[in-house]
Amino acid sequence: MQKPLDGVTIVDHPLVQHKLSIIRDRETSTGSFRQLLREVSVLLCYEVTRDLPLEPVEIETPVAHTIGKTLSGKKLTFAPILRAGAGMLDGMLELVPSARVAHIGLYREPKTLKAVEYYFKAPSDIAERLVIVIDPMLATGHTAVAALDRLKETGVTRLRFVCLLAAPEGIEVVRSHHPDVPIWTAAVDERLNAHAYIVPGLGDCGDRLYGTK
Repeated sequence: MQKPLDGVTIVDHPLVQHKLSIIRDRETSTGSFRQLLREVSVLLCYEVTRDLPLEPVEIETPVAHTIGKTLSGKKLTFAPILRAGAGMLDGMLELVPSARVAHIGLYREPKTLKAVEYYFKAPSDIAERLVIVIDPMLATGHTAVAALDRLKETGVTRLRFVCLLAAPEGIEVVRSHHPDVPIWTAAVDERLNAHAYIVPGLGDCGDRLYGTK
């Protein structure tokens, strides 16, 4: 088990770690990469929603009357950071099909590594919902911070961030700018290289997900 970090939950379930190892492999095909990312996303979603509030509900089973439990409050919102975040969305929607979706289009400017927004579309009442931001890679942290900044500008106060892999540098940046936003990840890797790629990482997630390189 990796060393605990403040505000960070490392999901070390054996199935998550097994699938992550295959995802990392450079020989894994685009189709397998896409399917495995979807499968891991379901498992990560299970963990990030573990403490959602419940309320009692009366149920008539085929045998008797009973009291069950259902999620309380407004439906949550998933906010994938495009483009790679979209690769995690379907897996999470499998687990929570009634969730709303906010799309955040950001790209990392190659020279400055700063995040540039090109698209944003969210539910009109997003400020009243728990928003789970999803992006496979937390590298420099600039994109994650930009997404969280943008959501807070709309009035969102309940935020969580989920990624497949994180670099220590990215965690530090997100936690310094948004200490109120907890992070869930399958692993915290060693570092960033000179090109701001996570090491050992898995390469460019978007390119491997969509076969664009």
